[in-house]
Amino acid sequence: MKVEQTIERCRELIAEPLGAIAERWKESHPGGRAVACFPVWSPAEVIHAGGMLPLGLLGAGATVELTHADSRFQSFVCSIAKSSLELGFQGLLKGVDGLVFSNICDVARNLSSIYKRNFPHFHVDYLHLAQNSTSGGVADYMADELRRLARGFEEAFGVRVTEPSLAKSIELYNAIRARIRGLYAFRIAEPQKLSTVELYQILRAATQAPPEEALSRLDDLAAELPAREGRPKDRIRVVVEGAFCEQPPLGLLEVLEEAGCYIVEDDLFLGWRWFTSDVPADGDPFRALGQSYVDRAVPSCTRHEGREPRAKGLIEKVRRSRADAVIFTPPKFCEPALFDFVPMRQGLEREGIPHLLVEFEEKMWTFERTRNEIETFVESMLFD
Repeated sequence: MKVEQTIERCRELIAEPLGAIAERWKESHPGGRAVACFPVWSPAEVIHAGGMLPLGLLGAGATVELTHADSRFQSFVCSIAKSSLELGFQGLLKGVDGLVFSNICDVARNLSSIYKRNFPHFHVDYLHLAQNSTSGGVADYMADELRRLARGFEEAFGVRVTEPSLAKSIELYNAIRARIRGLYAFRIAEPQKLSTVELYQILRAATQAPPEEALSRLDDLAAELPAREGRPKDRIRVVVEGAFCEQPPLGLLEVLEEAGCYIVEDDLFLGWRWFTSDVPADGDPFRALGQSYVDRAVPSCTRHEGREPRAKGLIEKVRRSRADAVIFTPPKFCEPALFDFVPMRQGLEREGIPHLLVEFEEKMWTFERTRNEIETFVESMLFD
């Protein structure tokens, strides 16, 4: 079936080094530039509007050994920062021209300067994301930051990011995000037909391909998936929360599903699906992106939201997806996720929503203890 072929192509793509993907794209785009973005929020539209290839810098998982990066960080730093830096030391980003980081946490903030110091040949920019969502000037501030980012690309690479080209890129990424929202809605409705392991591979491949190619692949899946066969199983429906930045090992997602969970909502890959609805393509596109960062944002631990309690977005996610429980999956040493765990847990307890905490790191390779914890949690709900 075409669905299986498409998912297999996604598996092949995400197994390739990021640099190899960039170099292959450049073969058909002479003089082109590739820019990789560290999660959580990725300004892919601005990169694409300059004729460049946006890519997701999502760490290396278990594919590389840390032989250099450990000496540049403290021991209590998250795995994704170390493995992302290691990609540079091992030459696996050869072909990538620029890197964009932002102030999603202290580690990401420092990773920008560490890359600049160790790899001066990269164009490295740091996006100062607004943290005070209640300010009346936050949309204009974000628009100015995006314009500054665009000027940096123009000076470094000689490209031009015009308002018409940015408006077209916004329309393209609106279409991609709409297809992704469609896949998420499909999984909520029929999780037996689309596993989260498969959806994860599909979404990760979308961050490592030209957006036009990603959109075509997502269109194919939207057309083919409804006819896919899948027998419902006796599982609980869960929301996975906390894996917004460091990517969980596929083995962990597999264990969650094998242990009796349908994952019906998550916060994976927020960099490519930050907006909950279409960004307006008319008017000033920079300001439209800035305003959308404020008003169309997926709730995340990486940004203080002063307008509503932190648990509200998570509870809405549980209700919308008809989930039975929440499984918190913060990466080890992830301060934003661990800081927000307490108020979110308190909110769930007030609503009577069961929850479980399972920490991970991207190089995790054994899951037996985790499997036992999840199976016990599932059984306590199924047979209560």
